[in-house]
Amino acid sequence: MVRGDELSYRAFHDEYVPRLRRYLLVITRGNEEAARECLQATLVKLVRHIRGFDDETQFWNWLTVLARTAYTDQHRKQSRYRAFLDRFKSQPEVTRQVSNENGQVDGQLLAALEQGLNTLTAEDQDLVQRKYLDRQSVRDIANSLVSTEKAVESRLGLLRLKLKAAVLTALQNE
Repeated sequence: MVRGDELSYRAFHDEYVPRLRRYLLVITRGNEEAARECLQATLVKLVRHIRGFDDETQFWNWLTVLARTAYTDQHRKQSRYRAFLDRFKSQPEVTRQVSNENGQVDGQLLAALEQGLNTLTAEDQDLVQRKYLDRQSVRDIANSLVSTEKAVESRLGLLRLKLKAAVLTALQNE
């Protein structure tokens, strides 16, 4: 695999991917979607950082470190999103505001976010609502839209970038 041999990667995939998937299912407490996402991140890290090992035990230990790191990264990212959404959602609909680090209300950020959301199509607004406020899984959203999970994830990523750009532009203009 270090030399880029495709047959070695296939042998690795056949032998280790099911084992890593089971390991990640244990770590994620049976959450298949989280395990699948962590597995993908683990495989990306594996390809980027592959190196030689003296024995199978060392290799497996290294793989489990990659998997745990992928899980930790994913968990932290989700925690940040959830914390932001919980703060945003906990405010009454009419007077919803976002607090900054000092605990002061930042009405400019709220206005910029609402302005950015208003620029989205109704479909995109619905997608943001379902994923981040209703906390639907990507799989459920994809099934209801008769789309692939990857397409939904890609669309959400583009929407996040669009909203970020809109918010930053609006804040710079004020």
